[in-house]
Amino acid sequence: MAVRIRFAPSPTGYLHIGGARTALFNWLYARHHGGIFVLRIEDTDLERSSSEMVEGILEGLRWLGLAWDEGPFFQSQRLPLYQQACEQLRARGTAYPCFCSPQELESRKQASRESGSAWQYDRRCRDLSPAAVEEKLRQAQPHVLRFRVPEGRTVKFSDRVFGPIEVASESVEDFVLLRSDGRPTYHLCVVVDDVDMKISDVIRGADHLSNTSKHVLLFEAFDQPLPNFAHLPLILGTDKKRLSKRHGATSTLEYRKQGLLPEAMANYLALLGWSPGTDRELFSVSELVSLFDLDRVNRSNAVFDPAKLEWMNSQYLGSVAAERLAPEVKRLLQEAGLWNESWDAGGRDYFLTAVDLLKTRTRRLSDFVEFGRAFFTDDFNYQQEAVEKYLRPSPQLISALSELRAAYAGLKPFTLENTERVLREIADARAVKTGSLIGAVRLAMTGKSVAPGLFDVIITLGQEKTIQRLDRLLNFLASAPALKS
Repeated sequence: MAVRIRFAPSPTGYLHIGGARTALFNWLYARHHGGIFVLRIEDTDLERSSSEMVEGILEGLRWLGLAWDEGPFFQSQRLPLYQQACEQLRARGTAYPCFCSPQELESRKQASRESGSAWQYDRRCRDLSPAAVEEKLRQAQPHVLRFRVPEGRTVKFSDRVFGPIEVASESVEDFVLLRSDGRPTYHLCVVVDDVDMKISDVIRGADHLSNTSKHVLLFEAFDQPLPNFAHLPLILGTDKKRLSKRHGATSTLEYRKQGLLPEAMANYLALLGWSPGTDRELFSVSELVSLFDLDRVNRSNAVFDPAKLEWMNSQYLGSVAAERLAPEVKRLLQEAGLWNESWDAGGRDYFLTAVDLLKTRTRRLSDFVEFGRAFFTDDFNYQQEAVEKYLRPSPQLISALSELRAAYAGLKPFTLENTERVLREIADARAVKTGSLIGAVRLAMTGKSVAPGLFDVIITLGQEKTIQRLDRLLNFLASAPALKS
């Protein structure tokens, strides 16, 4: 059977981390085996579904690079197919109408709770006589359609992750297929769609493992072969509790807003519950496709560690070309009001050089605005800790800075080697520690105590701007009497 995989999110929320990992595993499996990746939107919950959520899911998949081959198919547009399937089950005697009202069911549930026993539908309508059923239907009594779970069965299936699974049919209640308003339930839709779309492998979260026995029974009722099942381990927070909003952003698109690269996110998600069989952690998408299979998916739950994700993102930021980062950095600078239109034309070399210099010091794209502000505007403050560390000026330091300013103004050629040589010569001549002078000049150039290599910064800013920023620092020292004590 040809490999046909589906990702079937419900648009009752955006694409969260768990859903993104499931989509990624499905996509990688399909690509690894030369199969088809189908996108199906399970939107039969009309009250909670929305077009906004659908678009958020699609946008999240596009951002991650998970292109689908077929779809998106919407369950809300396939209702006749589900109704036809129910008629087929009724004709075979594997489904029956249940006339128990919600109030009656709740009353029996409460009695079960009070007696200390677990509630399961008591099959009260299962064996109504055909005449009784016809009379209730003639009276248009509200009802649902339930599946008739066979008695005395052991439901068996093999899971690619969790191994052989056996469930006694007595523990599976006669579940609802059609609600009283005629809308189909998840259990019915998912099986009908998997049959209709010829899905070969069902890869989904372990939270669906308890539903699989019901789905197996439905496949059998339709006389259809079972797909291969693989249930992925859950994703927990660092506190080992189910991942939720309290662990930080859980929407995939929220991480994009926070400045993560899609390549880094995909790489990190791939390692949540799957092992490549090596200690190596950084993989290109093509490498993941080549390596991925279900045999190395772990049974134990995965832990989502934002710090590890941020580290991985920093590795990608430092390794990709400035041209790759340029559009995102431009967007962020525009949002911050720091974009200079000249960088689209004659000043583009400066912009790309600045991005290239900063990228090895960033962990998120937003750092280009926060950490790298001084490369894109002259409007930046001096970091207070750096001021206290480097600007307790002695006469020697002020003289050294003034002499350096004069020397740089006349320096030709203004090269990395010459700017470093001149600074070190002046530090020696003025009996100023080289590190102290470098720290003060770094503060003048960037406003920070930590930055890319000082002389790379100076050459990137250029001779004119370097002089301007040394002047600014000298003026600051002259007008800051508190620093003279």
